Amino acid sequence: MKLKKHKKFILAGIFGSIKAPQGIDKYIGTAGNKGNALFLFMNNIFKLIGVVAGIFTIFQFLMAGFAYISASGEPKKIELAWAKIWQAIIGLVIVASAFVIAGVIGRLTQIDVLNPEIYGP
Repeated sequence: MKLKKHKKFILAGIFGSIKAPQGIDKYIGTAGNKGNALFLFMNNIFKLIGVVAGIFTIFQFLMAGFAYISASGEPKKIELAWAKIWQAIIGLVIVASAFVIAGVIGRLTQIDVLNPEIYGP
């Protein structure tokens, strides 16, 4: 146990004091402030999922357009390309509607569902 403490002091002497990066204050709980790290993390994850879904939808549209162009008039390939386009549209509508529904629920209940906060002692 003492050896671990000595290693910390030696490393602190070599590297100096390490400060938290700028902009991370809202994620770190300080004395008297519990912090909202979990909710901020989940909020960022949900936003990231929305962005990834949008990028995936654009990719699907491009692939469906390429399939449509390269179909050469074959009805089966054209049908598959249109099916892929509709699936991409439905997926995008589902993701967008999740954010809209969360916003409407937040407005009706006066609770900010998209940016939650924890109030503590």
